[in-house]
Amino acid sequence: MTNKLFINSEKEYGDDYKSHFLEQYKLYLESIEKTSDRRQSANNYFLTANTVLVSILALSFQTDFLKDIFWFKLLIAIIGILFCIVFWFLIRAYKQLNTGKFNVLHKIESKLPLSLYNYEWEILGEGKDKKKYYPFSHIELLIPWVFSIIYLILFFIFICKT
Repeated sequence: MTNKLFINSEKEYGDDYKSHFLEQYKLYLESIEKTSDRRQSANNYFLTANTVLVSILALSFQTDFLKDIFWFKLLIAIIGILFCIVFWFLIRAYKQLNTGKFNVLHKIESKLPLSLYNYEWEILGEGKDKKKYYPFSHIELLIPWVFSIIYLILFFIFICKT
């Protein structure tokens, strides 16, 4: 891959190179933070939606008017599993996006006096040494699976009771 990040040298760019470079770096850091905020909002949405669906499914065992409605429980379980599939793909997409953004950030920092994020990543073993750092995204990717298993268990409990 050719390096298209630094398209002009300081000499080619002119007098404003350093100030523009620093300003773009700051803007890029903000975009990384906004991506993390969007990721957290999406996680909160899917956690809430799944919690509501699991609660409805669990309550349907105790509520008389929903107790014997097979299609209702099947529908809730299917919707829940579909939510989990979308949730898993979204988490994975955000993980990939953040990986790309941090790779760009590391390249930018190679031109700055300090390479703080790159150094921090090295200290953490680049996510390869689980004793130093266990990436949150690995845990995050398990959450949709856990909810899917809960949906399946609750649905099979209903089948066994009928």
